[in-house]
Amino acid sequence: MTIDIKDHIRSIPDFPKPGILFYDISTLLAHPDAWQVCMGRLAKLVSSHQPDVLAGIESRGFLVAAPLALKLGCGFVMVRKRGKLPGVTIAHEYALEYGADSVEIQEDAVAPGQRVTVLDDLLATGGTMAATIALFRSVGAEVVGTACIIELTFLNGREKVDAPFGSLVAYDA
Repeated sequence: MTIDIKDHIRSIPDFPKPGILFYDISTLLAHPDAWQVCMGRLAKLVSSHQPDVLAGIESRGFLVAAPLALKLGCGFVMVRKRGKLPGVTIAHEYALEYGADSVEIQEDAVAPGQRVTVLDDLLATGGTMAATIALFRSVGAEVVGTACIIELTFLNGREKVDAPFGSLVAYDA
């Protein structure tokens, strides 16, 4: 039996605001066989980059990167919004359509030269993924790959991602 991961992703219209179609991985996480298949496919995709560390972007990226790091024998690093991590942090600010945001990691999260693969549940416009790549490069890490479960191809986020990128499922609209 082949599992189609898309069959386990719920679409919720008008969330978080009218006109947005939200792709919810909660239903994927709740189905043990589908989640296992998803992790296996991501492991195959990510292991080809031979990472030392997997970085998960807040917060659903944690759900993807942490179990995958365990499966692959890699370290795991949390990428969070400003002010959410204890201790000394390093931030990278990036522009949004209306304003700015930032992502940060703990100062000792990675060592210069470590091979990092950045993960999230979904790639939309690519801004947060691009900022995360820039953040890791600023501390001397080598970003060897990026991956998500879902890619919204119609938003062209892949164009902003300056590292190898892969996804398991794509939505064209």
